[in-house]
Amino acid sequence: MEDKILFEHVDGMAFKTEVDGHELFFDADEKVGGKDRGPKPKPMLLVSLAGCTGMDVVSLLNKMRVNYDDLKIEVSGELTEEHPKYYHKIMVEYHIWGVNVDRSKVEKSVKLSQERYCGVSLMLAKSSELKYKIIYHT
Repeated sequence: MEDKILFEHVDGMAFKTEVDGHELFFDADEKVGGKDRGPKPKPMLLVSLAGCTGMDVVSLLNKMRVNYDDLKIEVSGELTEEHPKYYHKIMVEYHIWGVNVDRSKVEKSVKLSQERYCGVSLMLAKSSELKYKIIYHT
């Protein structure tokens, strides 16, 4: 299976693309010639990571019949100082809300996502220190 996108220059530093029928717009900060009309590419890697692992975890929690009230995923990345700048450290925090949440099943779901199912995690872990933690809220 092959994914393919067309990244089309709009003007200045701005580009647009279509992914799965959804148009996305990217731009750079004004200090580097952009007009800040859309997100920058590197933070979108963090969004992709959150989306990939989030969908895995929700699917697994549902299959395991885990009751929870809410799930939020916070991803932070630390860029290198020198070019090419990349995220050399990434932290994924899974925030889960609920009373009597089965923690063992949550931990199993997160571990399976990170180590087996999420291809974005796999790719990023090859070039970055990728860590995760689960934070429970009632």
